[in-house]
Amino acid sequence: GGILIPDNATEKPTQGKVERVGPGKLLKNGDFAAMSVKEGDIILFGKYSGTEVKVNGKELVIMREDDIMAIIE
Repeated sequence: GGILIPDNATEKPTQGKVERVGPGKLLKNGDFAAMSVKEGDIILFGKYSGTEVKVNGKELVIMREDDIMAIIE
């Protein structure tokens, strides 16, 4: 058995440029895990990933690193 999903029902990833990066995920020992993305990277993410916000008239998406599908090189 399996599940068949038609092409028009699949979610298409969205592309964006990383504007800012935080310090990373806070670990239980108090250290931060290193980020795998950096400012300027072009990434792919799901259509419903992150939270859309408007800052100084610019529309941005704030998301966790786990929501990133790929980094385009």
